[in-house]
Amino acid sequence: MRGNYLFTSESVSEGHPDKVCDRISDAIVDQFLGADPMAKVACETLVTTNLIVLAGEVRMSKKAAGPKEIMSKTGKVNKKLAEKLAREAVKDIGYAQKGFHWKKAKVQVHLHGQSADIAQGVEAAGNKDEGAGDQGIMFGYATNETPELMPAPIQYSHNVLNLMAEARHSGKQPLLEPDAKSQFTLQYENGKPVRCTAVVISTQHKEKDGKRVLESGDIKEIVRPFVKKVLPEGWMPPEEHFYVNPTGRFVIGGPDGDSGLTGRKIIVDTYGGAAPHGGGAFSGKDPSKVDRSAAYAARYLAKNVVAAGLADRCTIQLSYAIGVAHPLSVYVNTDGTGKVDEQKLSDVLQQLVNLTPRGIRTHLGLNKPIYERTAAYGHFGRAAEKDGGFSWEKTDLVDQLKRAF
Repeated sequence: MRGNYLFTSESVSEGHPDKVCDRISDAIVDQFLGADPMAKVACETLVTTNLIVLAGEVRMSKKAAGPKEIMSKTGKVNKKLAEKLAREAVKDIGYAQKGFHWKKAKVQVHLHGQSADIAQGVEAAGNKDEGAGDQGIMFGYATNETPELMPAPIQYSHNVLNLMAEARHSGKQPLLEPDAKSQFTLQYENGKPVRCTAVVISTQHKEKDGKRVLESGDIKEIVRPFVKKVLPEGWMPPEEHFYVNPTGRFVIGGPDGDSGLTGRKIIVDTYGGAAPHGGGAFSGKDPSKVDRSAAYAARYLAKNVVAAGLADRCTIQLSYAIGVAHPLSVYVNTDGTGKVDEQKLSDVLQQLVNLTPRGIRTHLGLNKPIYERTAAYGHFGRAAEKDGGFSWEKTDLVDQLKRAF
């Protein structure tokens, strides 16, 4: 790996059209899992000017003990409830604009029962354990360059948008609107970030402050304190490389300005391009889909390796075949920073965590309605929560890993 270089990552806010879709899709996932922890959900969302479209496959388990108000025994989805969830998500994000309004937008629901062929391949039966919901490869990554053990460019990109959203929701910055993007470029020396060389923030805003039309310079001064709070002391880039609304105006935004789809921000959701990505999206999928659960497990393992001091950076790849329980491969790469043998590390990790789909869900407690909160500001680098949210961010394997070596 090169020691000296510039590296850039971007993030998008909860009001970005694609993130609106992720939020709605995960609201549907949570509703199903709240009613039935073993529910199967694959929900895609599309948004554009005053239109929300939901589509996908869903199934409740035969042994579901919880309420089934979202799906009848015949497999018919309650479209009114699905529409209500979509509208509530949009309202919470903050869209009540002429071109995209939580109450006025048209909502179409095209959710239906899951394919019997898929169900047959992934369900446990007899001596056969539950298989992976699909083939594929998933990556997890961790680095010690931030307290969250995340790459600094993506972490700063998430943090600034999160702070701006909090100020917007609280009313402290009423001129900001929901749609926004961020981008941080950092200078690395000897493989470590040492300064920020450029920041780009594009944020939707109200047209006027009272009677005065807002200009990009006005928005720049609104955004500046958030950037300064996110970056380490003395890291603000040169003024000529601090770009805020470079086009000069960003009033029309969100789904009215651009259409959105579930799963289009997979690099934003993970490591900002600092690590490989298997290609599978997370949002809208229940945890039996290894696209989601195995990516969480890979992050969990990589984070614990770095937290244990066994490497400065760690990449883990898992691979699966549809209907097959155990991973086909578990690859560990510490990028030359490791302090232990990588093959032994792979063996130890597999001893500590059962990496079958069922094993991952059990170990991390994933069969819970904990996903809507993951839809914006990254699935990783967050704090583990008491109700099981972001459980893959725990570092509870550290002691066992240290003892193993």
